[in-house]
Amino acid sequence: MNTTKYPIERRYINKRPNVRPGTRLTTGSPAFFVAHDTGNPGAPADNHFTYFNNLTGLSASAQVFIDDTKILEIIPTGTGSDPGEKAWHVRYNVTTDNERFGYDANDTALGVELCYGTSSKGKKINFDEAYKRFVWYLAYCCDRWNKNPSTHIASHKQLDPGRKVDCEQALATAGKTLKNLITDVAAEMATSINVPDFVQLPATVAQHLIDTYISPAWFASQRAGDEIGKKHYHNLANNLRMAAGIPLIPGKPAAPITTLHKSNAQEIIFRWLSPGWFKAKAEGNTVLANQFNTYANHLRRSAGIPVE
Repeated sequence: MNTTKYPIERRYINKRPNVRPGTRLTTGSPAFFVAHDTGNPGAPADNHFTYFNNLTGLSASAQVFIDDTKILEIIPTGTGSDPGEKAWHVRYNVTTDNERFGYDANDTALGVELCYGTSSKGKKINFDEAYKRFVWYLAYCCDRWNKNPSTHIASHKQLDPGRKVDCEQALATAGKTLKNLITDVAAEMATSINVPDFVQLPATVAQHLIDTYISPAWFASQRAGDEIGKKHYHNLANNLRMAAGIPLIPGKPAAPITTLHKSNAQEIIFRWLSPGWFKAKAEGNTVLANQFNTYANHLRRSAGIPVE
């Protein structure tokens, strides 16, 4: 998919227990996504930033607000350099999220809000433009964290049907359903784009990643008697070798150089490099943080993914 189709604006509300506790998602990266609408017809994303930045006496928030001109993250999600944080967008006493996903939504999911409708004063949100951005952002998140939209996107109504009607109420204003939304997110993920020219993975980078991360994971699988894990890490190492022109068998000619599978690049980045980058950044070690970013971008170039 086109991961640079729309810009993401990151302007965070102040940390306060009732809106932004500043606590990281317990799963590290988002486990699933909750599709909301604001229930506030005609109000754009900026209005909701102001509202939640000044809210007192009530615990409520969401990470993302999307209108017809912008995608605004008011609490870190993990799409940028800051790790994802909790927001208060689904009540804890609702158990549907636990039954469906195994987690509380507030602790592990991103709340993504669609701005829509026309206010009593005539201020209107262009639904088509807001919906395009809403679809793209959900697709971007699913793509980034390897989630299936049909199983990892839920509406607020699905999680709290006794009280909530979003985001279905906003979709209905344009004759759309939640099923339409999921289908459109999947289609957005499948959209072909012109990716950067393939760049061979440097052999030194491939070997470092194999020695530092993949081989230890293989041995851990061996000790655990996990044959599926062993096979997976064996194939992952060989895919890196083929992308770097390293012979699969020492002393033998290398196979023709191939592009790295996108899923392989994303797995290595999300499993090992991103956590290493966040740790280095937290410790103030910019040299190490830059090294992790450099390795990640080598993988992205080899897989035809835009660099970050």
